[in-house]
Amino acid sequence: MIDGLFHLAGRIALVTGSSRGIGLTLARGLGRAGAEVILNGTRPEVLAAAADELRAMGLRVHARPFDVTDPDQVTAAIEEIEASVGPIEILVNNVGIQHRTPLTEFPLEAWQRLLTVNLTSAFLVGQAVGRRMIPRGHGKVINIHSMQSELARPGIAPYAASKGGLKMLTQSMCVEWARFGIQANGLGPGYFVTPLTQALHDDPAFDTWLRARTPAGRWGDVEELVGAAVFLASRASDFVNGQTIYVDGGILASI
Repeated sequence: MIDGLFHLAGRIALVTGSSRGIGLTLARGLGRAGAEVILNGTRPEVLAAAADELRAMGLRVHARPFDVTDPDQVTAAIEEIEASVGPIEILVNNVGIQHRTPLTEFPLEAWQRLLTVNLTSAFLVGQAVGRRMIPRGHGKVINIHSMQSELARPGIAPYAASKGGLKMLTQSMCVEWARFGIQANGLGPGYFVTPLTQALHDDPAFDTWLRARTPAGRWGDVEELVGAAVFLASRASDFVNGQTIYVDGGILASI
């Protein structure tokens, strides 16, 4: 049956940066599709509350607070998860930050921090999980891209650089790992109301511009990302590799 293509029962999924926002929404969606979900974040109390919220829905959830930018913590966490929970078959590299400053005034420290969180974390966690997926002969890696993987906007040059780099990292994962039965793809959100975009949503001028610029005429609801995530995590995408699925209301189609 075609429905079976999208079932994630028996699969274990790690979603980084999943204590709130898009990460929590994706974790909840994967859980509803049958996956056993591991939430990640750096604030144990916030992560525990998110895990309790999903457990109250009847989902199988584990909370693992660790810093995805720290190589030692990543190595130890992946080893512990696989030993105590089971093999990670779905990895969603979602963690990300934003910093809005004109390029000529952008502090070096902020540049380094943004690249570390948005790009290096996906390399570290992807590498640690990929090493375990390869001998098993299967696995799904979903990196959360952005429209800034394709387009630049004033004031966020380092963010665009990080997301452009993440797109190429995803394609490189595909090129190196596809022969081992691993699919690495990107999910590219358009403009959704999240903690990273709240300031833009609250700016009347930007809100008006965005609604006029987006063919759908509105902001996205984060729940609208779930379908694409479940597809990329499921058997339905077994021959989809190195791609980015943009869920953006048509913005990239209307340039």
